[in-house]
Amino acid sequence: QVHVEESGGGLVQAGGSLRLSCAAAGRSFSSDAMAWFRQAPGKEREFVAAVWWSAGNTVYADSVKGRFTVSRDNAKNTVYLQMDSLKPEDTAVYYCADKTDPRLVKYWGQGTQVTVSS
Repeated sequence: QVHVEESGGGLVQAGGSLRLSCAAAGRSFSSDAMAWFRQAPGKEREFVAAVWWSAGNTVYADSVKGRFTVSRDNAKNTVYLQMDSLKPEDTAVYYCADKTDPRLVKYWGQGTQVTVSS
């Protein structure tokens, strides 16, 4: 089963940018997609964006549409989340997974912390 390792988080000012990376090993047999989720303190984990390995299709949560861009590099088994025009409300731990429905994810990685200051 897939093993993921997130990286690229950090502390940035509002309006700044970050690029998150997700290295995936052991491609899933049950899904062609990779997705990003985030969880802020005291809040539920929420869907952010997803990309499909085969055709590169993408979907976004309304809260990040137009600001974030998800992509993948099949040769490197890596997915990315380019985060622009960051807002304080984007502050969260960001996770990647091999499912678009978080209820189906069996194992979560440690995630990477994104903190946006005002």
